[in-house]
Amino acid sequence: MYLMTVFGNLLIIMAIIVDSHLHTPMYIFLSNLSFVDICFTSTTVPQMLVNIQTQNKVITYAGCITQMYFLLLFSGLDIFLLTVMAYDRYVAICHPLHYMIIMNTRRCGLLILACWIIVVSVLDYPLQSIDEIK
Repeated sequence: MYLMTVFGNLLIIMAIIVDSHLHTPMYIFLSNLSFVDICFTSTTVPQMLVNIQTQNKVITYAGCITQMYFLLLFSGLDIFLLTVMAYDRYVAICHPLHYMIIMNTRRCGLLILACWIIVVSVLDYPLQSIDEIK
C-alpha cells in the first residue's frame, strides 16, 4: 500500500511535469500536494514497517520528536495547500475573466512558498522553547 501511494503520487507529479497543458495553477498546486503526500507517508510508514519486521517497537526520544515534527510539518502543509487550492477555485469561479491575471505563475510560486514558510515558522517556535528549557 505504501509503494502504491508513492508510485501514484510520483505518477501524478511526472504527468504534470511532462504535459505542458497541465502547467496551470491548479496542477502546480496538485503536484506540490502530491509531493507533500509522499513526504507525509514517508514520515511514519517506513519506520512502522521496520518495527513490524523486526518485532522491535522501541523508538528513541530524539527519533520520536523528529518523527512528530515532520508529521506535523507535512500535515500542516497539506492543510495550507488545500486552502490555497480552494482559493484558486474561488478565483476561477467568481472572477473567471481575471483568473489568468490574478493566478499567474509568480503568484502561485509565492503562495506555495508562503505555505512552506508559515508551517516551518509555526513549528519552529515550539522547538526554540524546548531548547530554552534544556
